[in-house]
Amino acid sequence: MDKKRKVPMEHYNIGEFNRGQSSKLIRGLSEQDKTAFVLKNGKPIAVVLSYERYERLLAAGVDINEY
Repeated sequence: MDKKRKVPMEHYNIGEFNRGQSSKLIRGLSEQDKTAFVLKNGKPIAVVLSYERYERLLAAGVDINEY
């Protein structure tokens, strides 16, 4: 069985979003089809993922709104 190698998610501090970098960060995640944690005081508070990745989750039967 061929296992996919797990790649750690990116981590962004909430301060980067507060300094006007949100557009750049989100665009980069979208273009690279990645997922990232948003951290506040070193603790995860949110996850941002590309729309394509979200669509793949839905197609696989995973609705993140159910959790």
